[in-house]
Amino acid sequence: MSKEVLDGVRDLLPTFRERADETEKLRQVPDASVKALAETGFFRMLQPKRFDGLESDPVDFFTAVKEIASADGSTGWISSVLGVHPWQVALFPDEAQQAVWGEDTATRLSSSYAPTGKATLTEGGYLLSGKWSFSSGSAHATWVLLGGLVFNDEDNVVDFKTFMVPRENYEIVDVWNVVGLRGTGSNDIVVKEVFVPESFTLSMSDTGRCFGPGQEQNDSNLYKLPFHSLFTSTITTPIVGMASGAYAEHVDMQQQRVRAAYLGEKASSDPFAAVRIARAGSEIDAAWALLMSNIREEQAQVEKGEKIPLNLRLRVRRDQVLGTQRAIDAIDALFEASGGRALAEGTYLQRAWRDAHAGRVHAANDPERALKMFGDLEFGHKIDPGMY
Repeated sequence: MSKEVLDGVRDLLPTFRERADETEKLRQVPDASVKALAETGFFRMLQPKRFDGLESDPVDFFTAVKEIASADGSTGWISSVLGVHPWQVALFPDEAQQAVWGEDTATRLSSSYAPTGKATLTEGGYLLSGKWSFSSGSAHATWVLLGGLVFNDEDNVVDFKTFMVPRENYEIVDVWNVVGLRGTGSNDIVVKEVFVPESFTLSMSDTGRCFGPGQEQNDSNLYKLPFHSLFTSTITTPIVGMASGAYAEHVDMQQQRVRAAYLGEKASSDPFAAVRIARAGSEIDAAWALLMSNIREEQAQVEKGEKIPLNLRLRVRRDQVLGTQRAIDAIDALFEASGGRALAEGTYLQRAWRDAHAGRVHAANDPERALKMFGDLEFGHKIDPGMY
């Protein structure tokens, strides 16, 4: 089934390219694009089979994301984010899974995980309030996953959880006026004193140890992978896809470009131009190869029934943040070498340059923190719980 989904996604790429300007003007991906993606089965790739999902290999999922982003960065970004959420929902207690998919297995969820809201313990659950930013693709979702700190009666923090909230209990505030990833509709979410049952929450301390109550119903090895390995890769993959799209357009441009300052020489005849694309191509390939090989290694550990070692989980984060940097370095080099035509509105290159740099500021792409964790472990220092 994954092959059929990938084939369907590839058939849509020309349409996503054609709609890129419209996507930016709308400041969100057009409904028609999301509908077409849904019809390929893309959003079901990481969804449990018992809810009409495919339980696909995550490498197939990331491959589809990379291809979508190679056509349009914003479409690739929200596809990645919305597409990974079914994986986390599968870890929630069964009551929450049934609420999301029991009547409609095509239900989608957006998210905002930074714990900017406050949850107070109450009988049977929590009272949740706050404002969350950057909920990409929220217009195409009817539930949201929100990060929040849990406070007891003494106003002390006792947990960090993900809260699942239905559309009628939150407001989407249109604030997304930006220069990059303009089409992601990453608007604010506001919740005012909403009751969230205990069964509609998931502790990050549980996901940190690769556990969730939903594993009782969804026992596939897919749902035993580390949360942060999948979710940070979800952020880097579209940026690698943007670099792939930028590379393809740059090569095409250079084959057509004539350099007036060099007596009409074809740009593709410039030996330095050939060296630049060799370097850029290698950076893109290295980013992708390391990202996927690490996920494969984690899968192998799970299949053997073994705990994924901390050094591997930190290597995933190391190569994920550096993968983002490699992809952006490649885009920068290609953009700088493309000449004035790359500046024109409508070109993929200028949009990829803006979109990739916008994606770079996501918390998952903070290189120093991820690299410090890896280095500290190598030196034998204690590693505090974090995004690994």
